[in-house]
Amino acid sequence: MIIDFHTHTFPDKIAGKAIHKLSGLSHTIPFSDGTVEGLRKNAQRAGIGLSVVLPVATSAEHVRHINDFAIAQNEKEHVRDTETQEGRAQENCGQSRIFSFGAMHHEMEDYRAELARIAAAGLKGIKVHPYYHGCNLNDPKYLCILDRAAEVGLIVVTHAGYDVGFPGAHFCTVPMLREVMQTIGKFPFVAAHMGGWKEWEQVPELLADTGIYLDTSFSTGEMKRPEGDDYWKPEECPMLDEEAFAEIVRAFPEGHILFGTDSPWTDPEESVAFIRNAPLPEETKQEILGGAAKRLLHMSSVSCLSR
Repeated sequence: MIIDFHTHTFPDKIAGKAIHKLSGLSHTIPFSDGTVEGLRKNAQRAGIGLSVVLPVATSAEHVRHINDFAIAQNEKEHVRDTETQEGRAQENCGQSRIFSFGAMHHEMEDYRAELARIAAAGLKGIKVHPYYHGCNLNDPKYLCILDRAAEVGLIVVTHAGYDVGFPGAHFCTVPMLREVMQTIGKFPFVAAHMGGWKEWEQVPELLADTGIYLDTSFSTGEMKRPEGDDYWKPEECPMLDEEAFAEIVRAFPEGHILFGTDSPWTDPEESVAFIRNAPLPEETKQEILGGAAKRLLHMSSVSCLSR
């Protein structure tokens, strides 16, 4: 089963507005409408069996609400699974599954209790985004959150490297990621965008020996921009070609690279095809496309993710 470890959705009533705003901020083209069903449709088209949604909290006040929504969404998915297994909703058979992580913000005062609540609800992990938070990843507030997440057994996914929506900002660099791993110790920590968008030359040397995981989201293929939009010059937004991608993969222990699309910001079919065409052994490709994620999520089956 192909597992997409890095996707984004929004509640139906705000999805259109959110996608329009983010598309304008990043000067990129979305490949879905930002809804859960839009993600499911694209995932199914690409043969993706499970999509992990990574919500981002832009303020501490939003954290609990976002996590409540994630818990409710996972329960809704569990009902779909149960109905399908019992034969009451055959129309759901073969459809891609959606599973949400939680969100966290470095300014949340009661972060310890909230992280425990997230773990107890079975969300498996959290997403942090230093650029939307305006805080360096190695800030003591973040380190406390990451240490607590490790304590309660949560996976942490962070944006890594530059961000197209925040030109000139440097809130999560590759050296910061190394510092975090040295400070906290090995825990299930995922650096998105192959460890550091536009900082890939540093990734093998500084991160390969730390135990960190990388996801492939928004780092391969070609960045899609609106027609006539020349805000980003091609040389300013390089993506990894197949050989450069393979070099990073080879530097890391087997099972530490996770497939991700950053949906809705890349075409999932193109993302899957890139991995399948990469100059890597077939066993490694299968690990990237799902094997490594399945172990990290402690899955024996898709349905076992639900409480």
